Amino acid sequence: MSTSFGFDRVGARLAPLLPGRPDLTEMRRDPRRDLLAGLTVAIVALPLALGFGVSSGLGAEAGLATAVVAGALAAVFGGSNLQVSGPTGAMTVVLVPIVAEHGPGAVLTVGLMAGVMLVALAVLRTGKYMRYVPAPVVEGFTLGIACVIGLQQIPNALGVPKPDGDRVLVVTWRALEEFAKNPNWTAGAFALAVAALMLIGARWRPTIPFSILAVIAATIVAQAAGLDAAKPIGDLPSGLSAPSLAFLDPGALGSLLAPAVAVAALAALESLLSASVADGMTVGQKHDPDRELFGQGLANIVAPLFGGVPATGAIARTAVNVRTGASSRLASLVHAAVLAVVVFAAAPLVSRIPLAALAGVLIATAIRMVEVGSLRAMAKATRSDALVLVLTAVATLALDLVYAVITGLVVAGALALRAVAKQARFDQVPLDRGDHSAEEHALLAEHIVAYRIDGPLFFAAAHRFLLELTEVADVRVVILRMSRVSTMDATGALVLKDAVEKLTRRGILVLASGIRPGQRQVLDSVGALELLRHDGRDHVTTPEAIRAAREHLELAGVLPTPAHRQMTVPKAATSPESREEPAR
Repeated sequence: MSTSFGFDRVGARLAPLLPGRPDLTEMRRDPRRDLLAGLTVAIVALPLALGFGVSSGLGAEAGLATAVVAGALAAVFGGSNLQVSGPTGAMTVVLVPIVAEHGPGAVLTVGLMAGVMLVALAVLRTGKYMRYVPAPVVEGFTLGIACVIGLQQIPNALGVPKPDGDRVLVVTWRALEEFAKNPNWTAGAFALAVAALMLIGARWRPTIPFSILAVIAATIVAQAAGLDAAKPIGDLPSGLSAPSLAFLDPGALGSLLAPAVAVAALAALESLLSASVADGMTVGQKHDPDRELFGQGLANIVAPLFGGVPATGAIARTAVNVRTGASSRLASLVHAAVLAVVVFAAAPLVSRIPLAALAGVLIATAIRMVEVGSLRAMAKATRSDALVLVLTAVATLALDLVYAVITGLVVAGALALRAVAKQARFDQVPLDRGDHSAEEHALLAEHIVAYRIDGPLFFAAAHRFLLELTEVADVRVVILRMSRVSTMDATGALVLKDAVEKLTRRGILVLASGIRPGQRQVLDSVGALELLRHDGRDHVTTPEAIRAAREHLELAGVLPTPAHRQMTVPKAATSPESREEPAR
């Protein structure tokens, strides 16, 4: 029975992540527009899939396999109707060091492990946490990726063998040195011409896929002129390889765990970011983040079986899909189907494409990834946003993508805490006069001081509060007005307890008013509430605290008692003539 209950729970978690009837209904709504959009995206995706496959170190065939297999599975099981998935430049940045350190086969293992992690993240419903990634981190991350993608293409663009090394700056410098020794002007001209045609054409006629036109033109010129310096992709298999787990080495799983976590984190981040971009470009579309993680997870589990590299949602291809009128996931499926036809029917033609031409495509893609307007706006927003953006971009370029995101999040979090801590205020406020006479109120103010705490009382602001509070002097009673404390953590409660104890040792009575119910548990957990409860130091309202402070001063002989005040009346009222004999 318990086993059955366990399966029921698993089924209940998986059911919302699987395709349903609404998906099929959407695909039937406007199939003609989806077919056209899918064909357009496939034309744009072909050179990118080839280029990113080459850049990853596994070859153009790996890029095509990823675009076909992962693109189809993510389209069916993903959480966005408009997302297009496949090999991306950001993922390539992560894969290059893995190939250099562990070999090409390790990339397939890492992809499989990352896919399992993504499925687990989907089942645990973690997709909603993507919204907490600050915009400067995303912008800096994108800028850094664009720089890395562009630099990765330098060896192929210059027609030199790729130098050894896993740091893109080092590899780029060595490639430039090799080019200086043996310049290959033909390859450089091809890369420059393709990139220029794409960038100029995108401004002139954004709807025309200039990337594929430029690649076709470069291939024709290279073949017609017999330019050996324009090195082609090389032989490609006519079809996908049979699914296999031969690459899997159980003994290497431990050493590949960290790279797999990095790949899974990047796949989740980029896919959910791309799906959010697609939502923003349309009206009425909203992706399911958990289902998107599930779809990307399945795609990355299956793609390595066919020799494919890890895949993510691709922002550039998704944007093309939306702009060309796609309305359902049928467009993404058509994109994968068209690329499958290319794999099976046009492999010999594709194999003749010059590597320098693909490098030009990716360089232009990297340049187009940089949104100058967004960067300028982010830099002008606040100094903190500009700092986070720059640090994330530099970390992406100098370290790796996961460390870059972690760096950006840590710095953004620290700056946000600093800003919140600055909102915390600790101000001396005048005593409420209440029903006291002016003379009585002035007398109370000589011995009682009231402070109001505004905002959060937590670890980032609490110690400043302690310093100011313990410097109080020449008073008998301190009243802490706490009704405006927005939040409190254990550090804030401990600091409050420490301040009360220090003032008490100096003979100063500390009274609190307006403690919220939600903060009593925190104060109680560190013993501060018990300290305030002692001798009635915890009060609901400030007037109650003032009355308690007055009673304390009366008992201490600092203020006259009510009886003494009644006795101390004007002499005219207490003369012998006006005095009556009390009744006995």
